[in-house]
Amino acid sequence: MKKQNSSQGLSRRQFLGYSALGLAGLTILPSWVMANGVRIAPSDRVVLGFIGLGQQGLSDFHSFSECPGVQVAAGCDVDAFKRIRFKNRIEKWQKEQGVSQRCDLYEFYEDLLDRKDIDAVAIATPDHWHALITIHACQSGKDVYVQKPLAFTVREGLEMVKAVRSHGKVLQVGSQQRSSPEFQQAIALVRSGAIGHIETIYAKVGDPPTPLDLPEQPIPDNLNWNQWMGPLNDPKIHYHPDLCPQITLEPRKDEQFWGAWRFYRETGNGYTADWGAHMFDIAQAAIGMDGSGPCEFIPKGSGVQYLTMKYQNGIVMTEQPFRPEGDNGICFNGTKGWLKVTRGYIECSDPALLKKQEQAIGAGEYEVSSPHMQNFISCVRSRKNPIAPVEVACSTNTLCCIANIAVELQRPVKWDPATLSFGDDAEAAAHRLYSYQYRRPYSL
Repeated sequence: MKKQNSSQGLSRRQFLGYSALGLAGLTILPSWVMANGVRIAPSDRVVLGFIGLGQQGLSDFHSFSECPGVQVAAGCDVDAFKRIRFKNRIEKWQKEQGVSQRCDLYEFYEDLLDRKDIDAVAIATPDHWHALITIHACQSGKDVYVQKPLAFTVREGLEMVKAVRSHGKVLQVGSQQRSSPEFQQAIALVRSGAIGHIETIYAKVGDPPTPLDLPEQPIPDNLNWNQWMGPLNDPKIHYHPDLCPQITLEPRKDEQFWGAWRFYRETGNGYTADWGAHMFDIAQAAIGMDGSGPCEFIPKGSGVQYLTMKYQNGIVMTEQPFRPEGDNGICFNGTKGWLKVTRGYIECSDPALLKKQEQAIGAGEYEVSSPHMQNFISCVRSRKNPIAPVEVACSTNTLCCIANIAVELQRPVKWDPATLSFGDDAEAAAHRLYSYQYRRPYSL
């Protein structure tokens, strides 16, 4: 097992040390010229490394490739086939841009983080790896773009906040709805009081995770399953291709579905986090609860029809349909009217405030969000906070985790967002989604 570094900053290869490979990683060009003619000085070029090269990682690369001044130096994945696929796509893109064709590949992310020529990393691994890789990236001097949800547990998110701030790094979480016009418009209207004081919010995200019930199957030779597992220590977890979708190179066949690790309690937080990191996140932003959160979580069946979250200011958010179509989205109900929003759609009870907008969003189109990536790249250069910084991501992640804690305990759970505690609820505080013991030799 590859040994990980501790939170004190020590590592397998001294993360803060020099790497000859890293220093020689890229051909230095006099300038970087995009296809649209935008010229970027070498001092403003941002060099990226990608960790997690599945379909989300490829979508993230597609978005970053449209940001002027971005170069890609390396990719890392536990699947050898996905590493080769990534290298082929990067070098094809580099050739089209007229720059040196080189993309180094790594099986272990520590080797990529040793590179001194990489400015930032894009992390698109399963959620249980987000915390360790992010913390180690900050220790190695790199900024971070990490996919949502921020972490697998509450404590992991809190430790990520500490790492980002103590090392002075920029972190953007992949909650790309924050950079989408319809959601920005919804947030602005709600904050302005246009529909009055918000009383209730309907936020449809989907079901919580279920126990892992996939049969064990043989591990393919191209996959380092032990490294995929990382800190997870549940003996019930075993390999099944649904958890880590396989691809082929010849003939070329990409993933046919998203990794199912997100749908099982042992490996993910279900739609509660997968879509809650989007819809609950926008709801929190609109009612001024970024960095805070609900004070009580009531699971479905405990006297309520839907998962219910109560805020100290009296606002109640329920996980229920926001319109008859049944898709995921949000309805803000205020004393002066309502406002509904989802991807490609926004509508208000008062047409004078907002003209209804609606357009079809094709499958996979919303996974590509260049404005969100451009915001991150701009902040890497300016050292300002991005639109979805680590504290915002942490509060949304905390909400999603505690919602699932209440569901699994099958009873209401109270939480103090000011003290970040469950009060005297020892059972909730001991839940694995607050914190769990990492598999040795990993430690948080």
